[in-house]
Amino acid sequence: MTLEHTSRRAATPAEITEILVRHCGLDPEAAAAAPAASLADLGMDSLALLELQAVVADRYGVALPERATLLSIAEIADLVARQSEPADPLPGHTENSVVIAAPFDLVWELTNDVAGWPALFTEYASVEVLRRAGDTVLFRLTMVPDEAGVSWSWVSERTADRDRREVRAHRVETGPFEYMRIHWSYAEEPDGVRMTWVQDFALRPDAPVDDAQMTERINTNSRVQLDIIRQRIERVARQRVAVGAGGGDE
Repeated sequence: MTLEHTSRRAATPAEITEILVRHCGLDPEAAAAAPAASLADLGMDSLALLELQAVVADRYGVALPERATLLSIAEIADLVARQSEPADPLPGHTENSVVIAAPFDLVWELTNDVAGWPALFTEYASVEVLRRAGDTVLFRLTMVPDEAGVSWSWVSERTADRDRREVRAHRVETGPFEYMRIHWSYAEEPDGVRMTWVQDFALRPDAPVDDAQMTERINTNSRVQLDIIRQRIERVARQRVAVGAGGGDE
């Protein structure tokens, strides 16, 4: 494969699109129709990412991480600009997981019942489903009021892929974030199902906290909520076993 080489500089969304179309097989009409879509949503697989990484490294002297498939074309261009400064390529990144001692079907059912999240999480006051299209749901999430009495709310879009045992989501109303992308994955283990949450984000310059502070907040809160979810799903699993065995609820 022959790669063009120019002086190292920041990339534009148009240049990233050109690379994806020329080297990775991206449909330019699909990219134009969904400018906020991630590379994964546009059908770019791991092989396409390898091609993109090679061209970007040669042309701009920037190394794209594997999780770049979670970003849109514009976000990748911004990532290249940040690294060219240089700066942190992905300012905010968290990864937390928990093993739930319950069958996969039950874990998948309860954690992907978006309308039922207020009964699964302690931080959500309500969920309003705005639209469903296949495995994709657009919804408004409202949190329980914080210590100052403020109840935060935003719209997110979430697409579940049961065959691949993963979910990809992003905030449509980003609020203090430049972007917020979320990836959930599920893996069966001897002790149950490991559910992993990965969040990649960047905060706006005028946000009340910086990326490091938000990373700490998300890590702390995710660990609390994951343990609560584990306890609640394991309780439901025990109840279903008891009912199946002819017993009653605990």
